[in-house]
Amino acid sequence: MPELPEVETVVRQLRPDLIGRTVTDVEVSWPRTVARPGLRAFREGLRGRRFEGAWRRAKYLVFDLDDGRHLVGHLRMTGRFYVQRTLDDAWIRARLGLDDGRSLFFVDVRKFGRLALVRELDEILPPLGPEPLSEAIDGAWMRAALRSRRRMLKPLLLDQSFLAGLGNIYADEALHRAGLHPLRLSDRVPGPRADALVTAIRDVLARAIEQQGSSFDTFYRTPAGQPGNYQEEFRVYGREGLPCSTCGRLIRRIVVGQRGTHFCTGCQPAPRRRGSTRPR
Repeated sequence: MPELPEVETVVRQLRPDLIGRTVTDVEVSWPRTVARPGLRAFREGLRGRRFEGAWRRAKYLVFDLDDGRHLVGHLRMTGRFYVQRTLDDAWIRARLGLDDGRSLFFVDVRKFGRLALVRELDEILPPLGPEPLSEAIDGAWMRAALRSRRRMLKPLLLDQSFLAGLGNIYADEALHRAGLHPLRLSDRVPGPRADALVTAIRDVLARAIEQQGSSFDTFYRTPAGQPGNYQEEFRVYGREGLPCSTCGRLIRRIVVGQRGTHFCTGCQPAPRRRGSTRPR
């Protein structure tokens, strides 16, 4: 599933093509693509509306309209957006015609992606934590947030109500940079490691955005039709059995919270119980 860097890339590339453009017509070929407010209301509500903003909240794309409502999109597993005059693709689920002769196409092979037209974002967005790249996220916030919970780090970082937008790939990469084992309990993270985790998360996400996200399969493509490049810089994700580029120890893969989790046995030592060698 596209994560924060991929969604941010999509928003940044769509913004100059959409801002100021007016929707002239709406076609939806897969009705379940529309989550709200119903297919007919979705079509009628978008016709004649002008795009005034485009931004990201967690893994959601938010397009502000001139009547105060928002078009919200979620790519899920295989969703893509393109702004073009024509598009030859068998998996087009929705098309919004624009007043410059082009269209905003939503393509989705597996049909999991969703679009919604809402007045208030909380009509469609779940409870979300702060954005990891916001100024509010610093060492003090992380230390307090980790101490107030007693959860394994990896599932906690994937909890969107804790930190919005962070996903499986970038959680693994950030934990490696911070030298933290994915099974370490959050309230046992020392202050300096909590500070390092904030730095690692911010650095990994910023670099991934620079590289326009990660493409480790054929599905994620930017609106320009290009794959991301950050997968070339993975330190642990998808590198099971390969040597760590930092210490040379082998990368392991385990399942944590039903998610494949990659870590280095050297850089990320397993947490231990007092007086025991068993991982916590």
